[in-house]
Amino acid sequence: MQFSDLGLDPIILNAVSGAGYTTATPVQQLAIPAAMNGSDLLVSSHTGSGKTAAFLLPSLQRLLTESPSKSIGPRVLVLTPTRELALQVEKAAITYGSGLRRFRTACLVGGAPYGLQLKRLSQPVDVVVATPGRLIDHLERGKIDFSRIEVLVLDEADRMLDMGFVDDIQAIAKRCPTDRQTLLFSATLDGVVGNLARELTRNAERIEIAAVPHTESKIEQRLLYTDNMDHKQRLLDALLRDVDMTQAIVFAATKRSAEELSDMLSESGFASDSLHGDMQQSARNRSLQRLREGRTKVLVATDVAARGIDVAGISHVINFDLPRQAEDYVHRIGRTGRAGRTGIAVSFAGMREGGLVKNIERYTGNRIEIHTLPGLEPQQRPQSGGGRPAGNGRPRTSTGGNRSTGGFGEKRSFGGGERNHSAGGYGAPRNEGAPRAYGDRPPRGDSQDNRDRGARSERPAGDRPRSDAPPRGNRFDNAARGSFDKAPRTFAPREGNRLEPERAPRPDVDGNSVEYWKKRETEAKARPQARAYGDRPARSANPGAGRSYGSDNNRGPGNAPARAGVRGRFKD
Repeated sequence: MQFSDLGLDPIILNAVSGAGYTTATPVQQLAIPAAMNGSDLLVSSHTGSGKTAAFLLPSLQRLLTESPSKSIGPRVLVLTPTRELALQVEKAAITYGSGLRRFRTACLVGGAPYGLQLKRLSQPVDVVVATPGRLIDHLERGKIDFSRIEVLVLDEADRMLDMGFVDDIQAIAKRCPTDRQTLLFSATLDGVVGNLARELTRNAERIEIAAVPHTESKIEQRLLYTDNMDHKQRLLDALLRDVDMTQAIVFAATKRSAEELSDMLSESGFASDSLHGDMQQSARNRSLQRLREGRTKVLVATDVAARGIDVAGISHVINFDLPRQAEDYVHRIGRTGRAGRTGIAVSFAGMREGGLVKNIERYTGNRIEIHTLPGLEPQQRPQSGGGRPAGNGRPRTSTGGNRSTGGFGEKRSFGGGERNHSAGGYGAPRNEGAPRAYGDRPPRGDSQDNRDRGARSERPAGDRPRSDAPPRGNRFDNAARGSFDKAPRTFAPREGNRLEPERAPRPDVDGNSVEYWKKRETEAKARPQARAYGDRPARSANPGAGRSYGSDNNRGPGNAPARAGVRGRFKD
């Protein structure tokens, strides 16, 4: 079905055709007409199905008519889980709305400066694309007006709930007008997503698209089993040096792993960069810009960035760490094979991660083919079903401390060299002989632990000596020890004068050396002593002239009064 058959306005059709799209995808064929009728929608679709245009095109169709409200707030509000996806949706809105008069958008995401966002919100805006956290900040500050919102879109609602935004979404929805239209897009509509959908929508129409991506036929999926971290790193190096690799995205499980893996690849000579949630928005934008321009050949990212990277030149997606959720796998491999191109998705799996592989295959409905690279074949066999194999209760045997057979010794720090797994232990391997038969063992009576011991005493434990050894003799003579031959000490004062510390002489003003303290005493005696009160004469009966404290008698130039508070001593 063509876009022209969906009832869209020619202005929007021209923008869509200018972007290079003519044929609508299945989700667009079902969602666009239903949304244009004003119904609330619950849409379950996979990544790469064209759901962005499915909710943007009917929303932009509303903007062709004037709003009855005179507010400057947005008419369409789109919530996304990540910054990259928000930027991607805003870019698509600008593309599809290029023919609209005075069309303005605003992207409110974390990590971006508040000043630029506040400047956008101070002017009339039509479409706001935001992440829930930053939008709540603007709401609490009273910087955004929701009075004229007509359409509320929740893109990838399941991901937003996984990230803990359920309270923020509910708070945002309560601020929106009750007569709004709600469009909810999610990979699944069950569980918590279904509860939220029933809370936010009214008589919503349900649209479900098959969970298996239609682009999967254009994406070749491969599975490589790895023995340990060193084996995994060598496989990654070999894949990135393939001549067919133009640009690749490598997905790691944690932010720290992404940073360390990117640094390791840079040291190996690859044009590598990282992308994760702890980076500032400006740094994330620079990483994506370098990837789009082709300056970055390998981008190491986390799942936060998996939904929102839209670069047509990605030839390989490598899952260095398998995702814990099967739907995250679909979003990861959806970064390649875009815009009708083919792509290759390679996943590394440890010998104990067979369960994760089974979950992914069950979710996608396809079996991932197992591949090997010449010279880098795994030395172990994967365990079926993942996890630890069932046993009969007996302990597992270990051969000389070989850490490569499992346990907690598989993973090592990035960049480590090969480990000699054949030696095992702390040195040479132990030569264990055959077990000795019970008949060859000596009786217990001949062993040291069963030797004869003396009779034990019947005395109570409190009366027993510290040991059974005979008491030690007195090493000293028992005779009374005499006093030392020294004169008794007396406390009478000693004869003679005690020496007082003498102060060093100091030079006077003329440079002559004088005894400073004696000079001070002499000067002190020569000073006149204070006179007693009885020796003082009586005060005169005729008092003198009183002191002026800024009265009118003491005036400044021009008959101006003196400055107050200074007792008349200063004049202006």
